[in-house]
Amino acid sequence: MKRIIISRTDAIGDVVLTLPLCGLIKKHLGVDTHLIFFGKTYTQPVIELSTHVDAFLNYDVFEKLNVSEQTEFLASQNADAIMHVFPRSSIATAAKRAKIMLRVGTSHRLYHLLTCNKLLHFSRKNADLHEAQLNVKLLEGIGINVQPSLDELAINYGLKQPASPPSKFDSVLNTSDFNLILHPKSHGSAREWGLANYRALIDLLKPYPIKIFITGSDKEKELLKDWTASLPPSITDVSGTMKLDELIRFINACDGLVAASTGPLHIAAALNKRVIGIYPPIKPMHPARWAPVGKNATYLCDEKKCSACKAAPEQCSCMHTISPAVAAERILSWIK
Repeated sequence: MKRIIISRTDAIGDVVLTLPLCGLIKKHLGVDTHLIFFGKTYTQPVIELSTHVDAFLNYDVFEKLNVSEQTEFLASQNADAIMHVFPRSSIATAAKRAKIMLRVGTSHRLYHLLTCNKLLHFSRKNADLHEAQLNVKLLEGIGINVQPSLDELAINYGLKQPASPPSKFDSVLNTSDFNLILHPKSHGSAREWGLANYRALIDLLKPYPIKIFITGSDKEKELLKDWTASLPPSITDVSGTMKLDELIRFINACDGLVAASTGPLHIAAALNKRVIGIYPPIKPMHPARWAPVGKNATYLCDEKKCSACKAAPEQCSCMHTISPAVAAERILSWIK
């Protein structure tokens, strides 16, 4: 197999945690193996940051095509195999119609029984493995049987050194202080720590040589505007000012990041930045499944059994009771 499609057409964090799989393929099948990453347009800057990925295939183009055009779209890649890391029935059907020789998926999707010829029997929903390790289980379908630790996965991202951040940030990045990003929102993809906790953390860090930035999307900037207006003038709000490729470059220019389980958290961990992820204890959102993977990555979680998490998430206190003082202590250990 010399040409393999890796299909992961969902969010940024999910894509980041799939990149080590690409590194392991190159390690076991050879660096001349041509890996084609099938993803969404908005995750393309993350995908193209990995030296293990040779080509990007755009799902946003694919989904606008009719069935015969989708088949030709995949057939034109001349792939020997496709791995359905994030399953989609339209992709699985097109891959079979395109006569891709080896089509790998899990047996827990009914349409895979009809479209895949290599089925792996595991479920992600209640698994005890980390998401990055579950991705790697699919390698069994192409004859690679490995069970890497998270430490081993952390050295298989293969990320290039990002370019310097845009010059518009030259005046705000402080080379003498510790540059820390706080990313308070998650677009609803994760349980959030709460703005009160982020404000408490800011107040605890105020006496120290730490330059704090607030990041977020355009929509999040609007949601945060009253909160950011109440922050001390030393805090710099850069939310809504960057596209993803610029955010990656900005994260790389900073020293640390605090966030819930979001794309920026996983990007920072992959870039070996010091990070703290804030997590609830409930499956499948808990850190055992979604913790950031990187040599400087850590997380905080109130490890307890919590029935409120599922019954009434808005009333659950598992995230809000995680102490800002503990987070501040960890950050101060970084600068010491």
